[in-house]
Amino acid sequence: MEPLVEHRARVLEQALRRGSSWPVVLSTTGGRYLTKLRGAGQGTAALVSEWIVAGLADRIGLRVPRRALIRIDAGIERRDRDQELADLIAASHGENLGFEWLEHARELDAAALAGVDEDLASRIAWLDALVENVDRTPKNPNLLLHGGQIWLIDHGAALPFQYDWSGLSEDTPHETLKLDHALRSRATRLAEVDAELAAKLPRDALHELVDSIPASFLDATNADALFRLRRAYAAYLWKRLKPPRTFPSALS
Repeated sequence: MEPLVEHRARVLEQALRRGSSWPVVLSTTGGRYLTKLRGAGQGTAALVSEWIVAGLADRIGLRVPRRALIRIDAGIERRDRDQELADLIAASHGENLGFEWLEHARELDAAALAGVDEDLASRIAWLDALVENVDRTPKNPNLLLHGGQIWLIDHGAALPFQYDWSGLSEDTPHETLKLDHALRSRATRLAEVDAELAAKLPRDALHELVDSIPASFLDATNADALFRLRRAYAAYLWKRLKPPRTFPSALS
């Protein structure tokens, strides 16, 4: 894995108001980053989802913008003077999650979705089924075209199990959450890519990924609790990946 980089936010250029999540475009010491805020919506759990899904995507050959920790300090310059945004920024001091800004990227519309390569569509849909990402729909595909390639964005709604740890059972990782997926009609090769993609996510790769989650994103009070929480994420994903895998049926 690439070493973790931290940049300091300099200027808040704009906010992208999307429901309870207000990602912001920041000018930082490392360039421009679309930044997901720890004080927004579902808090740092959404940042954990973003981190894990991006890491899984990297490992199976899908494109997600490069990540960095973005530190926001009190007194950051803001070009948007909205008071609600000011409160959100105040709640987000410290480490946040930034994605490298893809200049001139455009969102895929219905016509572009209909032309996505079936193999690529199947790989994207397979990943979304694995992580139970309900937020790649025909109305909101969260796919960008940049440099002639398709990039995956916005995975904060994935991994819903983490909001009810007490409700987890041995059966939970094998449950199937039906997805209204933007690429459902193009994901015709799920059976062909299933074993190949699962083989790219062995148990040690899952442990490496969850061990890389910034500790400030995890709700743990001490080192032992942090260790157990990391293991819980890895165990959940590993159980979903063990054959026979039921999650691809989420697209049927």
